[in-house]
Amino acid sequence: MENRIGKSYTARKSLFAKGLRDGRLTVQEIEEALPPGTLTAAERWLLYYSLRAAQVEIIDEVTGQIDHGFMMEPPAMPAEH
Repeated sequence: MENRIGKSYTARKSLFAKGLRDGRLTVQEIEEALPPGTLTAAERWLLYYSLRAAQVEIIDEVTGQIDHGFMMEPPAMPAEH
């Protein structure tokens, strides 16, 4: 069944399960499970977006920084005239 579904689907499912269970994943864990070329740029963006939406912290082991994606700063409110 794994060949029909695909290894990247199984890897993404495992990553989500671990992320939901632990509340965090490292960038290195994600890249090891899904090396470059495994997903398109859009699929990789959607994976990171979906993990963040599920409140899974994505941490870079090297720098210790949390990847907030585009959610680092709230959008600026327009000034009222």
